[in-house]
Amino acid sequence: MSQQPTTEARELRQLLAAVLDALDIPNPATVGDRERFHQVLGDRALDAVTALRGVFQHGDDAGWSADYLRARLAEKPATGYRTWGEGR
Repeated sequence: MSQQPTTEARELRQLLAAVLDALDIPNPATVGDRERFHQVLGDRALDAVTALRGVFQHGDDAGWSADYLRARLAEKPATGYRTWGEGR
């Protein structure tokens, strides 16, 4: 018999999934695209750190932090550079 995950476990999984979405963006196609790629990745990483810090240092709810991070990511899509494999 399998146990259902607790609400806390589900919320932690949601937060981890949001962090993965923040950091797992397409690789740049060329050296010329790397600058924008690093800018996008840096902005998204900062938002992920902010969400994680809220949980670990301030006791924020993991589900709320996941929603916060997803809202920030929606404002900063991983666009503005050509991705590896694009146009193939």
